[in-house]
Amino acid sequence: MIITKNTFYTEEEIEKLSELFDIYIKTVIDIKRKVCSAGCDRHFDSEKILLDQGSKQENLWGGGIDLETKIIDCNSMINIRPQQGNTSNEIQDKTRRQEFEKLTKYFFENFI
Repeated sequence: MIITKNTFYTEEEIEKLSELFDIYIKTVIDIKRKVCSAGCDRHFDSEKILLDQGSKQENLWGGGIDLETKIIDCNSMINIRPQQGNTSNEIQDKTRRQEFEKLTKYFFENFI
């Protein structure tokens, strides 16, 4: 189940989001609009939802969170964007990465 919102996820929503991968939740965050789409099987599924809702590609970054270890990762195929200087699955720009991590902590504040 994919849930897209601009406020933190509730305990009930976290249970639904973790159904696919148990303790891991994939996320795509619009770091400008501060909207998170989580619970996807593939990051491009959440990316499409956000694009359909008016997000711009250059603001969408993918990763996920391990609910057990509380580790946030910034790894997704949608992050490969040479035109934005990102040539890796990882978010390479320090500012973008920090914003992605900060927003992930906000959206999952009850679990980090």
